[in-house]
Amino acid sequence: WDVQGWYGGDYNRFWFKTEGVQAASRGSAGEAEVQALYSRLVAPFWDIQVGVRHDRTWRPGIDLNRTFGVISLQGLAPYWFELEPALFISEGGDVSARLTASTDWLLTQRLILQPRLDLNAAVQSATRFGVAEGLNDIELGVRLRHEVHRQFAPYVGVSWLRRLGETAGLARRNGDGVAEFRLVLGVRAWF
Repeated sequence: WDVQGWYGGDYNRFWFKTEGVQAASRGSAGEAEVQALYSRLVAPFWDIQVGVRHDRTWRPGIDLNRTFGVISLQGLAPYWFELEPALFISEGGDVSARLTASTDWLLTQRLILQPRLDLNAAVQSATRFGVAEGLNDIELGVRLRHEVHRQFAPYVGVSWLRRLGETAGLARRNGDGVAEFRLVLGVRAWF
């Protein structure tokens, strides 16, 4: 899942973001992330966001949790690219970063193709959580949505995640794959 929502006006907002993955092939295994952020408009189409993030990873015999402080930007760059660079500092002092970029390509007035890129990196290793120093992973995806109405658009998509460097080595040692292919189904809605 990947859910985002906000409440507030043009200048000040409360953002709620959550995303997660539930494995279909390995029984009860998955990971989830929840963020609660205060957002302030700092330039046209750009917000600065600060708040907290909580992660949970589970599989048979393992249930890990950790909390981060978050500072990020979210906005619309030239050529209609939505960008979200974020910096995270965990309760243990581990520093990591993420860049998410996407854009919408209109195939018709109601059929939209959305490519997406996610990059994750860490300054320090957190081997307990399967994270090594450096660039950890890259995820490439694409979603095709049909806007039944502007406020309601079901979509289908695929994504491919590839762990890199020592993070890939940690995944192998934990019995996880280095690359994952995912099917994405969902609804984009606003009101």
